[in-house]
Amino acid sequence: MEGYLVVLITTPKDKGEEIASFIIENKLGACVNVVPEVSSIYWWKGNIERDKEALLVVKTSSRLFKDLLTKVKEIHPYTVPEIIALPIVAGNEDYLKWIEDSLG
Repeated sequence: MEGYLVVLITTPKDKGEEIASFIIENKLGACVNVVPEVSSIYWWKGNIERDKEALLVVKTSSRLFKDLLTKVKEIHPYTVPEIIALPIVAGNEDYLKWIEDSLG
């Protein structure tokens, strides 16, 4: 069985659902949880910024990460979008199989 990932993507609050739908419709992820609002504090161009963002939690396979990264960057409004992948090191085998079956 191949590797699976949880990918975290922050977006403007009003773009979360749109980007999540894009990911699912293009079979880049099997499931996207949209957390509608998170408070983000970060450095940008030498200043500390504070924003309200949406957080996408994407479940996908490692073989699709490069495509997910490339295609999301093409539609994402941020100059430097957060798109980071964390390996799933263990999980419900039925769920992991469902990820694979969903992605084709």
